[in-house]
Amino acid sequence: MSGRVFRSVLGFACTRNMPCTTLLVRSFSATSTNMSDVVGFIGLGNMGSHMARNLLKKKIKVIVCDVNAVAVTALKEAGASSVESPEELGSQTKTIVSMLPSSPNVYSVYAGKKGIFNTVQEGSLLLDCSTIDPDVSREMEKEAALKGATFMDCPVSGGVVAARDALLTFMVGGKKFEDAQKILHHMGKNIINCGPIGTGGAAKICNNMLLAVSMIGTAETMNLGLRLGLEPKLLAKIINSSSGRCWSSEVYNPCPGVVMGIPSANNYQGGFGSELMAKDLSFAQTAAASSSTPIPLGSVAHQMYRIMCNSGYAKKDFSSVFQFLQQDHNEGKKEGK
Repeated sequence: MSGRVFRSVLGFACTRNMPCTTLLVRSFSATSTNMSDVVGFIGLGNMGSHMARNLLKKKIKVIVCDVNAVAVTALKEAGASSVESPEELGSQTKTIVSMLPSSPNVYSVYAGKKGIFNTVQEGSLLLDCSTIDPDVSREMEKEAALKGATFMDCPVSGGVVAARDALLTFMVGGKKFEDAQKILHHMGKNIINCGPIGTGGAAKICNNMLLAVSMIGTAETMNLGLRLGLEPKLLAKIINSSSGRCWSSEVYNPCPGVVMGIPSANNYQGGFGSELMAKDLSFAQTAAASSSTPIPLGSVAHQMYRIMCNSGYAKKDFSSVFQFLQQDHNEGKKEGK
């Protein structure tokens, strides 16, 4: 992959809901600072920027690397430093955390022409918190092992608020759980050992499939309640004290005004984009096919989010399915249906 293509991939990642993070470092030298005390961070998007900040709050030296100049500047102002490429980052620290949008981005950052594997040091710990195809994680682990480094898949759950408050759940797959835990606990509350490489990603795929199904169900329920004359907050209160209670209804309700400080209260800006949910559901589809597992609701959810992405909702938070359902109804009324 050429340098130009590499940059275009990262640029694409940085325009998504979870932009690439640039590892910020003040050119720490091996003589002045132990490299094991420095954490590199790649992927400063809605989630990654908060995660990197939480490391800084713990007085950890952080190096970021991202084509998103605004994100890099903000982290520098918070106390981090930066390098120009993942390749340079690999030579600066033995601990790297990545939070990227997709499998191609992870492959490019680690194994690309200017990737980390070009300079990665023996004994390095590479913690990828992206949600990607488990097979890609396995491939990256093999490549890292050839360099004497350890690659682990550590996808997260909890959303932007949990990332901000260091309350994330990390689903970890790989060989050095205890070493990974020492870093991840600065950014999360629950660090779960899922087993060998790839199992962290498998757990995340299963979790996100259920999240998509429950969000669609919550959106349908809130929309129906509104049409039946129920006040949104009242309906949410009833659901959350009854058997329908779930994370999508209580913490991340898709109906605007029910819960403040989340994307639905901000025109669905920020958060976890519908295109990213569609990507994760495609992984679930592939996994279900390869394991001969029926996922009828997961398949319907995948179709709905694909339609949303083609209808102007790709960059909006995945809870915008509520808005999508309302828009469909309103357009039907205008057409006299």
